[in-house]
Amino acid sequence: MEKELLEGADPVHDELIHDDKKRRKGGFITMPFIIANEALAKLASVGLIPNMILYLTEDYRIRVVKATKIMFLWLAATNFSPSVAAFVADSYMGRFLAIGLGSILSFLGMAVMWLTAMIPQARPPSCNHHSTENCQSATSSQIAIIFSCFALISIGGGGISCSLSFGADQLSKKTDPKNQRVLESFISWYIASQAIAVVFSMTAIIYIQDHLGWKLGFGVPAAVMFLSTLLFFLVSSRYVKNKPHSSMLSGFAQVIVVSYKNRNLSLPPKDSVGMYHQNNDSTLVAPTDRLRFLNKACIIKDKEKDIASDGSASKRWNLCTIDQVEELKAIIKIIPIWSSSIMVSVSSSQSSYHLLQAQTMDRHITSNFEIPAGSFGVFIMLAVFITAGVYDRIFLPLASKIRGKQVTISAKKRIGIGIFFSILDLVVSAIVETIRRKKAIQEGYIDNPKAVLNMSAMWLIPHNILCGMSEAFNAIGQSEFYYSQFPSSMSSIAASLFTLGSAFGNLLASLIVSIVDDITSRGGKESWVSDNVNKGRYDKYYWLLTIMSILNIMYYLICSWTYGPSDVEATSEKEERLTIRASRVHHEKEAS
Repeated sequence: MEKELLEGADPVHDELIHDDKKRRKGGFITMPFIIANEALAKLASVGLIPNMILYLTEDYRIRVVKATKIMFLWLAATNFSPSVAAFVADSYMGRFLAIGLGSILSFLGMAVMWLTAMIPQARPPSCNHHSTENCQSATSSQIAIIFSCFALISIGGGGISCSLSFGADQLSKKTDPKNQRVLESFISWYIASQAIAVVFSMTAIIYIQDHLGWKLGFGVPAAVMFLSTLLFFLVSSRYVKNKPHSSMLSGFAQVIVVSYKNRNLSLPPKDSVGMYHQNNDSTLVAPTDRLRFLNKACIIKDKEKDIASDGSASKRWNLCTIDQVEELKAIIKIIPIWSSSIMVSVSSSQSSYHLLQAQTMDRHITSNFEIPAGSFGVFIMLAVFITAGVYDRIFLPLASKIRGKQVTISAKKRIGIGIFFSILDLVVSAIVETIRRKKAIQEGYIDNPKAVLNMSAMWLIPHNILCGMSEAFNAIGQSEFYYSQFPSSMSSIAASLFTLGSAFGNLLASLIVSIVDDITSRGGKESWVSDNVNKGRYDKYYWLLTIMSILNIMYYLICSWTYGPSDVEATSEKEERLTIRASRVHHEKEAS
């Protein structure tokens, strides 16, 4: 009692106690639990995706086209959710609650999915193996249950995606050199654990599904997700839980609203001083000339009414800062180049069809072991790691040594190289499918899509390698480009742009499949994307995507040219010109 009275009577003592409690929270001790939560969640969720097309078509008896569209929409929701979760976490919930709730929802989704495999009434009754004429399709309630699983897993995954930012929150003084090293270590282990989890999921989980059935194949991910949730909450009292703050997305909305409100105002002369509202710590004194109509959002109409005593805007929806305006301009300027990534995502999201092809091919490595059809995605991951490593550790140092100066390939060029490899991937996929289908017809399996052909599934590895190379150049190039073009305050937006592109790519892929199926099946013809992979013309479907991708690379080249040199490219070109000029002066002096 006396201690409480003393604490209340001495504000300085209270503050010291508060600081001491704050110092005891967070730090390195919490980071393994955050990493474990994300890695185990990734291990549980990634293993559900590759074989899901089989669960939908064989157990729920959904047509291949419809099942593929469901998969595309699920992936789109999964890729959209991190951006939505980041906005909700930053503005309303806070990251701890977002990750905790996301973990619980993911576990519930996986638990219900496991129950669909355990409870016969949750699925259509089994068919007669000799005849499929009397097979019953899934009822509306059964479809609703499996859809609810997808929704819970997607929403939960979005919440868990806040883990990286939440881990950074655990360091109270990020400028401290010791904390910087801890943060670098955390990020390295975070990325490494993700990669290991994905590879393990694409092999072990899929192997369990193929050889031990759906009951164990869905039960293991649910158990892993439960462990992930448990580990996260195990040290909940030790976490630093920062309060929500205003989101940058609301800032973008403010710029649009205020610029519309001020649409009738005239822009001040270029040399005007003090006519635009700026942050106290900002170096910007006036907005740029591009997209000038947005500049009206930061015009000060009446300094006494518009500006508060602390220098901020009296009403945020009546006046914005120059920084807010320039941040929105940066987003708008980047959209054309960003949109070119959508078609690359369409190309890389065709895994369901490649799995159907793999099932019809000989996947044996030895007489006793065969690669599960859903595990071929591991070769894509390996190609990404090897390509990124060779580029960074072998190609660039070797090129620099040969040229006698530092050699780099700009982010925009790497994006273009990634798009080019995605085209090659589709060309190879079309050629391999042409050969596979021809062999199926020759061996008399045109009406038997489940028959295994006398053709090795290793023919699919070139597609996996090219897909991985495309990902390595395009994804890394995009991320670097966005980070280099945005201010540090927009790092969260830069991080989410790639997943947003993937989400739109999944939606476009679903639309393309619907249109192709509708047009090619008219007049009673067999659809290009038929349930029977041997009767369908998946080779023509891949050639169609190839043509679209060729148009996309032409569109990208135009967008890249109109964008002009990035800040990094402009600096590099300037340095190169200065070096050449200095070299000429040096030679002229030697000659004289």
